[in-house]
Amino acid sequence: MAGVERKDIDLVCPYDCYTITVLVTLEDAGFCKKGQGGPFVAEHDLSYAGDFPCNTHGGQLSFGQPGLGGGMSHVVEGIRQLMGRGEGRQVKDAALAYVNGNGGIMSEQVSLILERRA
Repeated sequence: MAGVERKDIDLVCPYDCYTITVLVTLEDAGFCKKGQGGPFVAEHDLSYAGDFPCNTHGGQLSFGQPGLGGGMSHVVEGIRQLMGRGEGRQVKDAALAYVNGNGGIMSEQVSLILERRA
């Protein structure tokens, strides 16, 4: 994963057109073993203040699918977090974000590692 280990990632923004998509993405990206996505999310706090911040903007399951812009909403949230502009949902000391898209503009299984630079 781009020379970065799971423990280095401060937040994840996986594309979430369906709940199962998030679980499969977390497994495929190596955050947990195959078939363990459900237990993994049950064992972690996915809130912005938790041990595994996930879709801190609420994701598409929260605000709907905006068509082609769907995957980009996750990129925007990752960038906001890294810039310290997460407002009431800011991940503390966010420096690395994993963003994934498989719909809209990011429609070919795109994964990005975003990094805050000083």
